[in-house]
Amino acid sequence: MAEDSVTTVANPAGLGLVAFGLTTVLLSLINAGVLPAGGEPVVIPLALAFGGLMQIFAGVFEVRLGNTFGMTAFLSYGAFWWWFALLLLFGHNHWIDLSAVGPTVGVALLLWGVLTLYLWISTFRLTKVLFFIFLTLWVTFGLLGLGAIQGNPGLTHAGGWLGLICGCLALYGSFGIVTNATFGRNVVPLGTTPFVA
Repeated sequence: MAEDSVTTVANPAGLGLVAFGLTTVLLSLINAGVLPAGGEPVVIPLALAFGGLMQIFAGVFEVRLGNTFGMTAFLSYGAFWWWFALLLLFGHNHWIDLSAVGPTVGVALLLWGVLTLYLWISTFRLTKVLFFIFLTLWVTFGLLGLGAIQGNPGLTHAGGWLGLICGCLALYGSFGIVTNATFGRNVVPLGTTPFVA
């Protein structure tokens, strides 16, 4: 009788987090004023091909694992990057008129912050690295949204710096997931003991 084989399923969070983190770091460097605002078009293809598409793939793969949180988060933020890239692409090419949008983009960013805040609540039961990624992300969206609504570059720069921390945390989380899976043991600490048991 043949032995039962065990199928190991790869953790898609490693891909999803690096796609989110790398794209977030680049955009946050622009929002913080480290890179010029004219560099935003460089983010567009990265947001579509990596930040957006790879997170959508990761979200679909999370379905196979039965991970409702991972599916919701990766598909949502994959769609966020497509929204952001298409907004820039359509606006810069005058396919849509953004001249009279007023505070609408800022309100949209605040709504992304609300989504992130509700996802953050679930991270109390997940790893500490995810807790801090989502904590810094919902505050980042809040700062960027208020900065856009008020036309306040100081808030936007603050959001950029906090977004940079968030993106680096996501890169660290991906590094930990991939490294630990490769070594078959916990090499990189991710804070596996949740805040709420």
